[in-house]
Amino acid sequence: MSDANAPWLVVGLGNPGPDYAANRHNVGFMVADLLAERIGGKFKRAQKAQAQLVEGRIGPPGPSGRRVVLAKPMSYMNLSGGPVTSLRDFYKVPTANIVAIHDELDIDYGALRLKLGGGDNGHNGLKSMTKSMGADYHRVRFGIGRPPGRMQVADFVLKDFSSTERKELAYLVDRTADAVECLVTEGLERAQSTYNS
Repeated sequence: MSDANAPWLVVGLGNPGPDYAANRHNVGFMVADLLAERIGGKFKRAQKAQAQLVEGRIGPPGPSGRRVVLAKPMSYMNLSGGPVTSLRDFYKVPTANIVAIHDELDIDYGALRLKLGGGDNGHNGLKSMTKSMGADYHRVRFGIGRPPGRMQVADFVLKDFSSTERKELAYLVDRTADAVECLVTEGLERAQSTYNS
């Protein structure tokens, strides 16, 4: 069990810059942006790492809320591990209190899966994080489905959500943010039983 007073580091994975903002690969950034809005913060460039940060509390108001650092690495997806490890060390966050929010090809669009540890399944952001600090962090996996026909995976993840997908996207991002809050405040089992689909 992790130290109850230790902060949480919640990392939305994505690529920086307006060209990538609406890509499937950037759904982690979308969820992080919504979480920042919910805690009343705005992302600012961190001095201590190549990332944008918001610090605040998730959960009920007052001391029972969990201290959280929300981060969006600005290093591009395949180098996410460096900024995340720097932030972990600076804030003294146990690896079990780190949450990566990311797109997942092997899950249908909009389905969610939460887990602790595991492989990277070819996801470059996870690959970089695991190489930097081991695999024992939480993942909140947002399903984007497989590419249609013969489209390459790299092309698919770097394309914007389709017009059909966008109809549900705001709701799904909102639900993913709820799942992250539940994970941080009530633990993995509760979050899995409520949100895994």
